[in-house]
Amino acid sequence: MKKVFQKISAVFMAVVVLLSTLSFTIDMHYCGNTLIDAAVFQKAKGCGMKMDVATANSMCSIVKKDCCKEDQIKVKGQDELKISFEKLSVDQQFFVASFVYTYINLFEGIEKKAIAFKEYSPPIVIKQIYKLDETYLI
Repeated sequence: MKKVFQKISAVFMAVVVLLSTLSFTIDMHYCGNTLIDAAVFQKAKGCGMKMDVATANSMCSIVKKDCCKEDQIKVKGQDELKISFEKLSVDQQFFVASFVYTYINLFEGIEKKAIAFKEYSPPIVIKQIYKLDETYLI
């Protein structure tokens, strides 16, 4: 039971470290107010309605705005994992030391009890008494 708990807690801590250091980007493409495409780790595909901005040859003085919008969410992970024990305050060091001490003493081994009849063999059964007396448990 103790080994299973240790393996589960080790896997859980490894997943926590992995998720805390993972960085990724979510890229989204909106056409108007509608989400057209969302992508993780790559650029989102457009809807094909990208409008060109008015060029210098154009005589038109009115420029129509583009209805599409690109949005990006960046999730940054933790860069530095090494936290030195010296940077902790005295209260934090006291807490860590007391936690480790109580955690170590939490799992004390169970003492083996002495069994007095362990070396004696059981009596040899010659007759089955419950059959002789015809008493059966129901």
